[in-house]
Parts: sequence; structure tokens; C-alpha cells
Amino acid sequence: MAEVSPPYTDEQLVGEGVSKKDLVVFLQENSSQKFQVERKLKGSQKNVTKTKSKDHLIEDYRLLFSSKAFKVEGEEVIGPEAAHKDVKPKDAESVTHKTKKLDIKSDVKEPVKYTKKILKPGDKTRFPEKGSEVECYYTGKLDNGKVFDTNMEPDKKGKKTPLKFKVGVGKVIRGWDEALLTMSVGESAELVIQAEWAYGKKGMEGKVPPGSTLTFQVDLVSCV
Repeated sequence: MAEVSPPYTDEQLVGEGVSKKDLVVFLQENSSQKFQVERKLKGSQKNVTKTKSKDHLIEDYRLLFSSKAFKVEGEEVIGPEAAHKDVKPKDAESVTHKTKKLDIKSDVKEPVKYTKKILKPGDKTRFPEKGSEVECYYTGKLDNGKVFDTNMEPDKKGKKTPLKFKVGVGKVIRGWDEALLTMSVGESAELVIQAEWAYGKKGMEGKVPPGSTLTFQVDLVSCV
């Protein structure tokens, strides 16, 4: 049995760096035919990518390694283009290879527009998913170190109120949406977010100048 090591970490899986297509390609190339049938991974990469959510593909990826359902040595992977009965496996393999070559140019990933430095690790088990409701404490600074927004300071009554919102659905700037999906509950991180994933060319009137790169300290308090 051709066992392989996991190429992606948990942080990479839930972040922008690993796409649905990356997961589909890896699963189809490394899992057994039985596993692909059971997990509904058979078919063209385009169709599988379209019909399966990223959460389901991550579940398939983790199950592949926990169940060790890897492709058996010598097992031939017949691509979806060879699904017709009159196509022999050997012909199917050549068709699949041609398809892969055509897909290479279109597999262009958007550059990540933030960096993350972990200040305090979280529990490494409870990670938000798109649509999860999260609570955060944060402080945002400009390039010159000036704080433009924070909820870490207590109010007049001595209380701090965490920011509550649904993550990954555009309720906050994109840099937050992307970075928080890589954090676990209890984690504190420093995020340096480029303008494209922050407030862009317009900035935020009275607080953030146009085209600003911002630095945030974000503490993930909870996620549901």
C-alpha cells in the first residue's frame, strides 16, 4: 500500500493557501478507488470541486489518513473522461494526463495579503468555520504605531466587550475573515494586513488613511 505523508497542515487546510481543487486533485491521485466511490470523489475534478464544499473535502482528506485508504500499488486510476465502457484503462490514463496538463495554467492562486505571528497558542482543536459566530478582542494600529481602534480597553464601568460577528462571510475586512479561520480558541495573534485586504484605496474616514497596511493584535475568545 502506497502510504503518503500529509502535505497540508490544519492551518493551511482552513486558510486560503489550499483550494478546493488542490484537495480534489490530491484525493483523486492518492486514495483508493473504493474510497473515492464511497466519498463521492469520482468524476471530473471540475464537477467534484463544484459539488463538494471545502469542509467536506477537508473531512475526506483527514479520513484518508485516519483510515489509511490509500491507492494500492499498481491500482490504475481511471479519470472521469474515461468513464465510457469502450475506453480501455490505458487509453484513460493518457486522457487523464492530457487533462492535467491543460489544467496547470488555470490553477493560479491569489496571493495572500496578510502575515500572521502567533503570540499565544490556542487550544488547537476549536477552529472557526465560515459562518461561525466568533468573539474577539483586538487592537488596530497604523504604520506609525498609532492605535486607531480597540476594544481591549475597559469602559467606564470597568468592563470589556468582545466584538461578536460571523466570520468568513464579509462582515469584517477580508484579512480578518481569512486569518481567523486559521486560529483556534484562546489564540492571540499579530496580523499585518495589506491595504487590499483591509480598507483599500479609500481607507476609513477619520481613522485609516487610504492604502494603509494595518497591524492588529487579535485574541479569539470563542467560536460557535
